[in-house]
Amino acid sequence: MLARLIIGGCVSALAVDRAEDLGVPQPIDLTFLDPPFNQGKDYRGFDDALSGEDYWGWMRQVCAQAYQLSSPGGAIYFMQREKNAEQVLRCLRESGWTFQNLLVWMKRTSAVPGRHRFGKQYQIIAFGTKGLRPRVFHRLRVDLPLRAGHKLPREHGVYVTDCWDDIRELTSGYFAGDEALRSRQGDRFHKQQSPVALLLRIILSSTDPGDVVLDPFAGTGTTLVVAEQLGRPSLGIELDPQNGEIIRSRLDHPRKADAIASLRHYYRFSADLDAIWPSG
Repeated sequence: MLARLIIGGCVSALAVDRAEDLGVPQPIDLTFLDPPFNQGKDYRGFDDALSGEDYWGWMRQVCAQAYQLSSPGGAIYFMQREKNAEQVLRCLRESGWTFQNLLVWMKRTSAVPGRHRFGKQYQIIAFGTKGLRPRVFHRLRVDLPLRAGHKLPREHGVYVTDCWDDIRELTSGYFAGDEALRSRQGDRFHKQQSPVALLLRIILSSTDPGDVVLDPFAGTGTTLVVAEQLGRPSLGIELDPQNGEIIRSRLDHPRKADAIASLRHYYRFSADLDAIWPSG
């Protein structure tokens, strides 16, 4: 197995003077940062209602630690709420990262109407690199379905842009499907679960087989599950031991809903796909 899991806080695990003793692989080639959003949600063993100063100070520290451990040209993808875009970009800049893109993830879910502003239907993902240029960046092409107003399908697909509207969020409603992890009562096991398709695109874009992937807020382990199938060593850090049990179960006993093989056809027009996504 290529994945490694540490149960504990990410700041402690990523401290440069402790990382080697804890078995943190170095250098890190890709960091996916999807932290709690500080919305006052009920997480086990974690205060999700910090002051703004404490929360963003914590985020800067994690970004700085990931930067120190990353390879030259290594990538970071920092996911957050759209209203926090300014703070996210500041965190990356102040910790040394070079901004590349602000990705808009249109989650294909029904937006909750707002009383005083437009309903929110997307999240942002800030893409940065350690240095001016990424050490790895694959220009992916996808077989995007024909859209209204388009007359002919693209014979060789289309390049992925900075607007991702073809990946559905794991909602709790009609479109949730089998991928979302649930309790025996049918509730989502974890409040925020990123879909396999989202991590697949990020890892394919910014790594080669053998590159090391880090997820400091591993949650239910989607990053590790996808990295394992793509032949990338990965490290997940997760504070909640119950989440850790779920992660180990997903890695030890692969679920059909977690398999990425069925998504390969969608990327078939990408150059060197066999090299970046070994089919064996």
